[in-house]
Amino acid sequence: MRVRKAVFPAAGLGIRFLPATKAQPKEMLPIVDKPVIQYVVEEAAASGIENIIMVTGRGKNAIEDHFDRSIELEQVLARKGREDLLHEVRQISELISFCYIRQKKPLGLGHAVLVARDLIGDEPFAVLLGDDLIDAPVPALQQLLEVFERYQCPVLGVSPIPREEVGSYGVIDGRQVSAGIYQVTDLIEKPPPEEAPSTLGIVGRYILTPQIFEALEETPFDPSGEIQLTDGLKRLLERQAIYACELKGRRYDAGNKLGFLQATVELALKRRDIGKEFREYLRGLNKES
Repeated sequence: MRVRKAVFPAAGLGIRFLPATKAQPKEMLPIVDKPVIQYVVEEAAASGIENIIMVTGRGKNAIEDHFDRSIELEQVLARKGREDLLHEVRQISELISFCYIRQKKPLGLGHAVLVARDLIGDEPFAVLLGDDLIDAPVPALQQLLEVFERYQCPVLGVSPIPREEVGSYGVIDGRQVSAGIYQVTDLIEKPPPEEAPSTLGIVGRYILTPQIFEALEETPFDPSGEIQLTDGLKRLLERQAIYACELKGRRYDAGNKLGFLQATVELALKRRDIGKEFREYLRGLNKES
């Protein structure tokens, strides 16, 4: 069965980027000249996704406005003869079909997925986190879809994580079945480094089957008052095989300040319009230091 829909959980409070996120969504922070979330939406579209279900919360209207048309802006750009920018802003609203639903309280990633249940229906779907950027020749989601087509089971995107950082991730244990592909045998949400079964962390890309909804409904709130998707997947594993795909590409954790800066610098250096000048600027800074 083909994967047509993707859930984008985007209701978080952006605490790690305060005060910048006090009045704007963290998903709208720009990497060069595009919001973080647009990179991930473009990845979904390039992977063949047809519909995006954006799970938002209070104060997230800027996300919906960004992916909608701005007639006034288009008229101004047309009058000024800025056909290049006119094409670019129109293209944003034509990337893919969107619908929006509210997560009324920030109750965790698992709860955000549950909120989208009625819009997903009885079909497999993707989940993409908007602060995990993966720059790859083959889009990261497409890599997972290829594994899903083979096994017709849930597939998790994973990446090697330094052991001292595994406490910030859901971590898998698994049996390698081919190069970079694992059959998952266990999942642990944010384990202490000494208790982690591996250093393969789940990095914001999932292909899930509708059976996840029942598993999440049975998943209790964790001590922080949230329903964790990893805990729901652990329950799902009792009744369905789950696979993991080690993603190929350069990953940026744009949800933290260092990762955000790394993404900004490295993606800017790859730009044809500013990359050369920016590289020279950085070299100048290096000489000065």
